[in-house]
Amino acid sequence: MMSAGELESGNAGEPAKLIRQRYREAADIIRKGKMCCLFINDLDAGAGRLGGTTQYTVNNQMVNATLMNIADNPTNVQLPGMYNKEENARVPIIVTGNDFSTLYAPLIRDGRMEKFYWAPTREDRIGVCKGIFRHDNVPDEDVVKIVDTFPGQSI
Repeated sequence: MMSAGELESGNAGEPAKLIRQRYREAADIIRKGKMCCLFINDLDAGAGRLGGTTQYTVNNQMVNATLMNIADNPTNVQLPGMYNKEENARVPIIVTGNDFSTLYAPLIRDGRMEKFYWAPTREDRIGVCKGIFRHDNVPDEDVVKIVDTFPGQSI
């Protein structure tokens, strides 16, 4: 699992290298017969363009280029400075985000990325909120009341 914070670094190229490294680690797990994927949480926050006030860095460009390269050639993912002729296993990459329109358009085009949009039901929202308030000992009926009071509010 990777978070948006890992997609930026003071060292140019480190986030892209980390994606390749994690991808290859997941491929090794798959090669050993276990299920695995690479999960990147909030990709839009780490690799997206967020308007004129946010800098588009070398690392943003390299992360996008790395993900494009993996999408186009998933069995030949190399680490910088190393070359291995042996093909690696294909690894599903799952990303989450709030606004994919900020991402590099060719990366999210149909055929390169499958997109699934989740609109939580009332029951989903109640379940999420129960998890949020679990350690605060908020009674279930109060959680339901909060969800019903603010039906369109994001969680």
